[in-house]
Amino acid sequence: MPKTLVMSLGGSLIAPDSVDINFLKKFRKVILDYIKKGNRVILICGGGNTSRLYQKAAKKVNPRVTSDDLDWVGIAATKINGELVSAIFGDVAYESLLVHPGRSVKTTRKILVGAGFKPGSSSDKDAVMAAKAFKAKTVINLSNITYVYDKDPKKFKNAKPQKEMAWKDFQKLVGTKWIPGAHVPFDPIATKLAHKWGMELIVMRGSDLNNLKNLLAGKSFKGTKVS
Repeated sequence: MPKTLVMSLGGSLIAPDSVDINFLKKFRKVILDYIKKGNRVILICGGGNTSRLYQKAAKKVNPRVTSDDLDWVGIAATKINGELVSAIFGDVAYESLLVHPGRSVKTTRKILVGAGFKPGSSSDKDAVMAAKAFKAKTVINLSNITYVYDKDPKKFKNAKPQKEMAWKDFQKLVGTKWIPGAHVPFDPIATKLAHKWGMELIVMRGSDLNNLKNLLAGKSFKGTKVS
């Protein structure tokens, strides 16, 4: 059966320092190969380092800048990343960014690209909202980690990678409050919603495209499954 998958594409994969053209070329091929089998992919782009760079600048110039203002800065970064990703797929992709990830659109095109929407959460939440709108059960979070650990591996040498986690344990790990620019495996607000709506989350290293191909082909893969 053809599948609809939602991918939360970390902005740091798109542009870690400058735009990663090599990654985008290879990622484009993986996605095009997948949709040739009749599948549909919704790509929600994050702001990554671009977002954090601008948010940091805002805080230095105005130490009293609000969380909402910082979020709007981050949302703008997700949109420029989203427009870039949409452009690399040309007319195979839906003609405009998803302006409201919680609303489905009618189209025969197999690739749809979205970005950040409103303050109070990250683009991870928008990915979960899109999954609900487009009746997808799986959200793939393409990030900069291979596995989620039971605690911060930078602070604890005995931290262990988790291949599978229950939602309640994952929520404890990421917390319950969103902080703009926070480094967590997945947005705490998005986590709550995905759990509530009975979805499956897969966290994996986005730069390992052979691993992503294995996942899309239904083969064994490296990553953390949360359900």
